[in-house]
Amino acid sequence: MKFSILTKAIAGGVALSALMAGAAFADAALVYDGGGKFDKSFNEAAYTGAELFKSEGGAYQDLEISGDAMREQAIRQFASRGNNPIVLPGFSWETALKVVAPEFPDTKFTIIDTVVDLPNVQSVVFKEHEGSYLVGILAAMQSQSGKIGVVPAFNFDLLEAFACGYAQGAKSVNPDIEVLETYVGTGFEAFNDPGKATEVAKSQLDQGVDVVFQVAGGAGAGVLQAAADAGKFSIGVDSNQNHLHPGSVLTSMLKRVDVATYNAMKGVADGTWAPGVIVLGLAEDGVGAAFDDNNASLITADMKAAVEKATADIISGAVTVHDFRTDKACPSL
Repeated sequence: MKFSILTKAIAGGVALSALMAGAAFADAALVYDGGGKFDKSFNEAAYTGAELFKSEGGAYQDLEISGDAMREQAIRQFASRGNNPIVLPGFSWETALKVVAPEFPDTKFTIIDTVVDLPNVQSVVFKEHEGSYLVGILAAMQSQSGKIGVVPAFNFDLLEAFACGYAQGAKSVNPDIEVLETYVGTGFEAFNDPGKATEVAKSQLDQGVDVVFQVAGGAGAGVLQAAADAGKFSIGVDSNQNHLHPGSVLTSMLKRVDVATYNAMKGVADGTWAPGVIVLGLAEDGVGAAFDDNNASLITADMKAAVEKATADIISGAVTVHDFRTDKACPSL
């Protein structure tokens, strides 16, 4: 059984009780972040991982929340019904998890995209800057104008890590390339505003940008659409978004939220789940650039070779990609 919020008009607690009443809960649970299950990006990657677990005989329930007020309630009610693990994709779950996890010491929680240091929590984080470096290389090699763009949801360290890695990769190809960065909004709600994302992307395209990287989750669909409408190129994020506008989406920066979700559920099922911090970068196949039939005509042999070389160099340590989160600064932006 899968759940969805039917209306935002219902009070959070009542809505959750109604959705969960009488449910036959299985071992695992997945509660999506803002943007919803089918955001074609971050949350949908988590769903894909859960579905893989299900296809192998596992079972899980999932839930979409309608607002921040439901976060603690959602986690608490799943935990009280014995779901294990409870997977929470998104850094915005951190505060609620810190409150609820100590109440259920026997429940295993996996949070994706931030670190929560508790004995029953597994934290999965990514080296987004490494994967973004690769798509920055492709953007610079594709650009004819010498101007590329990046559109984060808002000014947040994690999102800046994408933007900074992207700029470094681009400038490894063309030190003189101009990288424009514009935010969709000022807070978490920006992930749910594709209309504003479209406006922001158009503003960059109007300034001569010919490749734009969306780092805005579900709102990023507006960035991809704007680029397609303008006959320019875009870069997807988290999930492989190449298929959304074939011929316009140059590539996607894959962030294997699906792998993190699957591993959490599978780990509890087979007894290998462990608390602590898991870091997934290029060496762990946790991030990367997407190549498939949808962008095959856009990626030249030289572009593919440049990505393969950079990947090998980053894994070997020959190239170090600066992580914005280490000092809140980016040498290339």
